[in-house]
Amino acid sequence: MSTFPRMHVSLYVSNLAASVNFYSTFFGQPATKVKPGYAKYVLDSPSLIISFIENPERVQANFGHLGFQVETSEEMNARLEVARKQGIVSKEEIGTSCCFAVQDKFWATDPDGVQWEVYYFHEDAEFNDPHYAAQDASACCMPPAAVAEEKPKLKIAEVQAANACTPGSGCC
Repeated sequence: MSTFPRMHVSLYVSNLAASVNFYSTFFGQPATKVKPGYAKYVLDSPSLIISFIENPERVQANFGHLGFQVETSEEMNARLEVARKQGIVSKEEIGTSCCFAVQDKFWATDPDGVQWEVYYFHEDAEFNDPHYAAQDASACCMPPAAVAEEKPKLKIAEVQAANACTPGSGCC
């Protein structure tokens, strides 16, 4: 049974075969449709339609990340275990405070560098882990471009103000 409304995303990819291999592993199912230069997945969980168009010239970097929240900690751990076995986990964060929420999560990066976050939300938090401000801007609502610039050490209040996401907004 599908859930509606269902989100649709379309991404340009540089190598359709590599993307289909990655996403079949990441989503745990084969593509619903594959045509020359095109592939589509229709997922019930998460409720999403995602298509891929092979067009290397239009692949864009630094747009942020994609992801989905799972309902239980057990589901997050089960998805993490499958992703580990398939060798697609790029980072694990358990009990992290990100976007002013305590979360367990893992990250997987597709062949074109698109980062996917799978996370379980524990509770809202009043603290955002400051390591996101200075070291690893590839995660937690921070644009990847922030990695390239040298940043001075910030006080916690400055970090919190710079990384503010509206609590409960689902930004991560």
